[in-house]
Amino acid sequence: MDVVQAALSGALNGGLYALMAVGLSVTWGVLRVINLAHFGMILIGAYLTFQLATSWGIDPLLTLVVTVPGLFVAGACLQWLYDRLDLGEFRSLLVSFGLLTIAIQVTSNIWTADYRRLAADLNPYATSSFSVGRLVFPVTTLIAFGLAVVVVAAAHVALRRTFPGRAVRAIAEDRPVAGAFGVDHRRLGLVLGGIVGATAALAGTAFALGNALTPETAFEWFGVVFAVVILGGIGQVVGTLVAGIGVGVLSGVVSVVWSPTTSPFVVFAAIILALLLRPRGLVAAGAAR
Repeated sequence: MDVVQAALSGALNGGLYALMAVGLSVTWGVLRVINLAHFGMILIGAYLTFQLATSWGIDPLLTLVVTVPGLFVAGACLQWLYDRLDLGEFRSLLVSFGLLTIAIQVTSNIWTADYRRLAADLNPYATSSFSVGRLVFPVTTLIAFGLAVVVVAAAHVALRRTFPGRAVRAIAEDRPVAGAFGVDHRRLGLVLGGIVGATAALAGTAFALGNALTPETAFEWFGVVFAVVILGGIGQVVGTLVAGIGVGVLSGVVSVVWSPTTSPFVVFAAIILALLLRPRGLVAAGAAR
């Protein structure tokens, strides 16, 4: 039963990984930008959730009313900057890493490097859970998983069944040809960048609900989130969710069966093996879907 609980908890944690990764995957796959500043937006979203809930005494989930529009604008502005600088993938990696470093320093200056956590009286989700038999479902991970499913499902439907979604897939496949058919990749990129920023706000709130915050936390996300992006297939939103759940389950089971310190080694060994067998990811990379 411990293994089953560990697998369940890992799958729910995988939803948070996917929620963090989906924006990075889309910008990389569609806009050809490796946007490390996305981690900075998640971090800022988490700290804003903490600050707004602490200062105003409101439900942490209600802070999304402020953080989602705010980071939508921030994401659009970032994409405008990348577009104006005409950055390729490698240069975008360097520039966005610099922006991430600035974001981390700003959060450190404002909130210091001390651990911050939502107080229990402001965050009832942290101590709440549902039980089915002997299985326990923590509310914080359920919220993160639910948000991930909603975001991935909405993105998949939009990409497959709407004209803007088809336009996004077109510029992912061949930008010059899409432009010849009237697709304005700059305008579409701004909207997509804004949406990616909004997903960062969701991920930040989901993280703040169940975890302590420090500015350096953003660096801790690198390995697992990049693994989810690449394993799921760059630009593949459904693959991101599948990969996030897989990584979460494997990590949780290994932690119980073996040890928590061994978990990263086993997870990344399995990821390397998976990519050797399927080098383009669990869902083949290509047009976003």
